[in-house]
Formats: sequence, C-alpha cells, structure tokens
Amino acid sequence: MTWWDGSLDLFLGSRCTGCGGAGRALCRRCRALLPTTAAPAWPTPSPPGLALPVATGEYAGLLQALVLAHKEHGRFALAAPLGRLLATSVLALPRRGPLVLVPVPSLPSVVRSRGHDPLLRTTRAAAAVLRGHGVRATVAPLLRVTGRPDDQAGLDAAARAANLAGRFRLRREGPASPVVLCDDVITTGATVREAQRALEAGGVPVTGIALVAATRRRAVPP
Repeated sequence: MTWWDGSLDLFLGSRCTGCGGAGRALCRRCRALLPTTAAPAWPTPSPPGLALPVATGEYAGLLQALVLAHKEHGRFALAAPLGRLLATSVLALPRRGPLVLVPVPSLPSVVRSRGHDPLLRTTRAAAAVLRGHGVRATVAPLLRVTGRPDDQAGLDAAARAANLAGRFRLRREGPASPVVLCDDVITTGATVREAQRALEAGGVPVTGIALVAATRRRAVPP
C-alpha cells in the first residue's frame, strides 16, 4: 500500500473493490489482475442474428465486483478501469475507420435512482482510452428505453427476448456507418439483440457488441 492509498483510507475511508485493502477504489495489485485481451462471448443459445459479442472475461470474481460497485454503489473511480476493459473488447472487434460507440440505455428512473448512468460513463471512458491509442472514437447515445419490461428472473432465452421486444427506439438519426454496441455484461443476449434490432431498424448497422464480461451459463440439472 502506498502513502497515497493510506491517505485516502485515512481521510475518505476508501477501500479497494477487489481485495478490500485500504486506499484506492482499485489498488495496483488488483489492477494488474485485470484481463488484457478479449474474445468472442456467444451466449448459448445465441439469439438469431446477434452481432459478434466480445468480452474480456467471465462475469465473476473481480470483474463482477467492479461492475456492481460502479453500477450499484456509485464508485465513480471504477469507470476508468472498466473503460479500459470495454476498450479492449472494442479493439478485438473487426473495425475500419472511425468508431461510434453506442451504449445500451437504462430506464431514466433507474439512472435517477443510481445518481448516474454507469454504462454511459464507462463507454465515454472507453472512447478516451481508444483515442489515446490513436483510434478515432466517439460516443453516441442513440437509443432510448420505451417501456419497462417484466422481471427477467427465471425466464429462458426465448421468454426474455419476447419480454424485451420493442423496448428500445432510436433517440435521433444515427450514422449510416457501422457502430459498436456497448454493454457491461451479456447473459442470454436478449437485451443487446433487441438494442441491435432497434438500431438496424433505424438504418444504423451494428458491426459488433463490446462487453466487459459474459455470464457463464451453466446447465440446470434435471
């Protein structure tokens, strides 16, 4: 632990999200454990027509802790490491020319209750990382939520897709060039597939889906 980490703990009571050690929201040791590569993360089964999804790892352990702490507990400092992870996934997708990153939106009421829009914050951090690597990247919040779906818990892939049908609409006209859809976690793929459908219905092609993590779906025993 550095003197700076100790000072943060003394004055702010800050702790590392990964190991719980006093100091920064993510200590250097835990930061060094984060993935540096990304790979395809197809759900099983995958929704028909789903664009290539890419994630940096499984939604478990440190990745899960970072997403939840940033999203549900407002640890804004975690947007930077999460943005680097999302940028890693973007770079693993086929690309050509400038990149437009489109975050999957949350309900306005959910954003208000959290006090921030975690995915928009993470996507903007990812764009900054990409620009630092010489990639022309912008963020375009093109989608809006049109209704609140029923609780997704316990639904299978087909039921989730039906539950989310029509959930997203274009907020404004988008670019004719392909965009990268961004989300933090993929499980069944129903949410990102519906977001992809809304973009493509508005004439915005989706070249791929960049994610921080992917939930490993385990078979339910009979």
